[in-house]
Amino acid sequence: MENIDKHIQKDEELLSDPTISPQSRRHTEEELEALKAYKENHPGESHDPTPLELYCDTHPDASECRVYDDWTSYRTGTDPLT
Repeated sequence: MENIDKHIQKDEELLSDPTISPQSRRHTEEELEALKAYKENHPGESHDPTPLELYCDTHPDASECRVYDDWTSYRTGTDPLT
């Protein structure tokens, strides 16, 4: 997508289709909720966030979302936060 607003619009259009499968509807509803939350949490950004950005926005403590400033501790598996 070009930007987050267009992605939200596309998801809303998909949900207005009565023939969408239950699985697609559930996925699209969850994605739309995450996109709206991301937009609210990052008002100055307009890019279309990746699935990882959406996940990390709602799960900042997840190991997939950690950012290591000290690469030595990353390579050795020690957590500088402990």
